[in-house]
Amino acid sequence: MGWFKNMVMKMLRINPAPESQIITIQEPYSYKANVLRNRLWYRGDPSELDQFYKQSVTDSVGKSRFWAAVPTAGLGIRKIHSGLPAMVADRLSDIVVADMDAITLKVQAETATWEKISEDNDFPELLAGAVTEALFVGDGAFKITVDPELSEYPLIEFYSGDQVEYKRTRGRLQEVIFWTDYTVSSKDYRLEETFGLGYIRSRLLDAYGKEVPLSVVPETAQLKPEITYDGDFIMAVPLMVFKSTKWPGRGKSLFDTKSDNFDALDEVVSQWMDAIRSGRVQKYIPEDMIPKNPETGELMRPNPFDNQFIRINSTFAEEAKGQINLVQPQILYEAFVASYASAVDMCLQGIISPSTLGIDLKKTDNAEAQREKEKATLYTRGKIVERLNEVIPQLVQTVLKVYDTMQSRAAGKYEASVTFGEYASPSFDAVVETVGKARTFGVMSIERAVEEMYGDTWTAEEKAEEVARLKAEQAPPTFDEPGANRDAPPGENEDDTGGEDE
Repeated sequence: MGWFKNMVMKMLRINPAPESQIITIQEPYSYKANVLRNRLWYRGDPSELDQFYKQSVTDSVGKSRFWAAVPTAGLGIRKIHSGLPAMVADRLSDIVVADMDAITLKVQAETATWEKISEDNDFPELLAGAVTEALFVGDGAFKITVDPELSEYPLIEFYSGDQVEYKRTRGRLQEVIFWTDYTVSSKDYRLEETFGLGYIRSRLLDAYGKEVPLSVVPETAQLKPEITYDGDFIMAVPLMVFKSTKWPGRGKSLFDTKSDNFDALDEVVSQWMDAIRSGRVQKYIPEDMIPKNPETGELMRPNPFDNQFIRINSTFAEEAKGQINLVQPQILYEAFVASYASAVDMCLQGIISPSTLGIDLKKTDNAEAQREKEKATLYTRGKIVERLNEVIPQLVQTVLKVYDTMQSRAAGKYEASVTFGEYASPSFDAVVETVGKARTFGVMSIERAVEEMYGDTWTAEEKAEEVARLKAEQAPPTFDEPGANRDAPPGENEDDTGGEDE
């Protein structure tokens, strides 16, 4: 077939593409700039978004965005932010953390120790903030430190992705580097702490990247350049929900692929509000009909609240009639509502259901349809829970090892587990109907049916009693087996002598 292909190419004069063709693509944002953009979307301040996009424009695509648009001189544009990005991240975090039932270890004493450490660090609140940061920034890491002056237990902190760097060797985590910025006498400094296997190294850098003594900053004066401890573990645990394809080894934010959709939603909302503002009733009053000051005879000035009008010159034509005209333009509310619904759908697709946020885009949906819409939320929640099932036990085990080190004993081996409840579970009526059908078809045992219906709401003893009661009620009735016909033959009832009764 090669000769045929060459012949066709010669006939059509098709030149093959050069193998050495080079295409250069310039990324619009660095990692830190991308994190800053996502953080500004979460903060939700319109002024900050406007400043960022106007200063970060590097290409024609960036210039065409709503937040980067510069209005013509004299024409003001009221830019409104919907606040949807922050609601998405906060609700997902709330859903996951609120459903966390318990963190347990194999030994009861270890569980009691962890509960004290958790209470000292307010761990549920810390975890909620960490999940939220990881969702809109991309990743982060828990930092475990020791400060006897503050607490007798290890201290747990969370650093977001723009304050953390990871060093890996063939995919294995070797070091976690934390950055903390300080300002002393109008000079900027950065504390760089490297957490590795069995050591912590600290150094202080100035604004030019040169290392300076730790005593320059009062907050770091008590730190030592290097601390070693017994144990083959790192006193830091990374948290990453989604993996980034743009920056290997880093996390992906929920907002990375939704930035333009959020920009479009803000444009729709801003245009909607601008149309309402422009659609106010305009009152045109001839000059001779304008109310006058009863004392001075001067024309009354318009008031934007209770006396707003536009003055027009009086006409002296023969058939002219002086009258007040009221004009109000028509606002196409249906078109704006449809555009708003479409923009919201684009923002939430693949992340969270509008019903989770209390947004009802279709007023005719019944309860079953609303539950079906929650599937998008369930998928995202399942991914977050899957990652937390790996990170939280690792964090608990590391904290307990650090506590052993504080107590001057060898770090022990711990096995922690975390359990999460169910979200958007069906109603009890739906469960009864489903379980009843399964029992009718004979594909579910009584024990499993009771477990599916009552779950964690009943204790094990209550469920065992219910199973025993159902088995007793549903058991087939028992009857005494009827005996064979034992009628005595004639003469069997006679006495032992064989004579007849007298």
